[in-house]
Amino acid sequence: MQKQPKKILAVMSDLFFSVKITEAARRAGMAVEFVKEAGEVVEKAKDKPALIIFDLNFEQAQPLNLIRRLKENAEMKGISLIGYLSHVQGELKQQALEAGFDMVMARSAFSQNLPQILKRHSGTP
Repeated sequence: MQKQPKKILAVMSDLFFSVKITEAARRAGMAVEFVKEAGEVVEKAKDKPALIIFDLNFEQAQPLNLIRRLKENAEMKGISLIGYLSHVQGELKQQALEAGFDMVMARSAFSQNLPQILKRHSGTP
């Protein structure tokens, strides 16, 4: 029986980044699913993905409110949550960390470190 690849949820609308994440996930042996609505994120998080990635500027999904909802739910508390934003958004970064994100990075640093981040969450050596 073949083992299912670990899953990533990505909450964003940026086509460029979705291509980048898809490619990095494929290389890490992970499956990625893109979600755009808060209710859908909460529903899919019940399947316990290894990681949820958020574009903190994707206001339609209301990332800060969504994170609070995920962190309040005992069965979803252990999911790793990573957000990225513009490097000049220090206040939003602080708010995101306070809301419960495990890591918040500048968009450029996230892009550069994406392969290592996914490898760490894939469980493969």
